[in-house]
Amino acid sequence: MAIERTLSIIKPDATNRNLTGKINAKFEDAGLRIVAQKRIKLSMEQAGKFYEVHAARPFYGELCEFMASAPVVVQVLEGEGAIAKNREVMGATNPKDAAAGTIRADFALSVGENSVHGSDAPDTAAQEIAYFFSGLELVG
Repeated sequence: MAIERTLSIIKPDATNRNLTGKINAKFEDAGLRIVAQKRIKLSMEQAGKFYEVHAARPFYGELCEFMASAPVVVQVLEGEGAIAKNREVMGATNPKDAAAGTIRADFALSVGENSVHGSDAPDTAAQEIAYFFSGLELVG
C-alpha cells in the first residue's frame, strides 16, 4: 500500500470538550503520523468555501454555522493507505452506526456534531490539504 496524506479536521464539538489529544492518540495508535497541524477559527465564508460541494444539500447552512462556531484543529495525516485508515479510525458518520473504539463511537454527540472530518479520496485529500496548508507547513 502506498504512503498517502489526508486531511483531518477535529471539529468544534470535540475542541470545545478538549479532546484533541485523545483524538490524536487514536490516529497515532493506528499508525498515522501527524505531519502538519494548527488550531484555527473558520469564518462563515471559509467554512462555506470548504464545504461548497454540499451547497445544494439541506444541511449546508447548519454545517457551515457549526464549523464556524468555535476553533477547529486542521491537520495532515500521513501513512500507508492514510485515507482509508483515517476513515476507519473515524468510524461511521452516525455515531450510533460507528464501530466500538472509533472516534465517532467514543466522542461524537450526534450525526451533525460528529467530532471529525476526513478526506474521502486522493483528489479530495490534495484539494483539502491545499485549502489549509502551504507546502512549507508539511513537515513529515
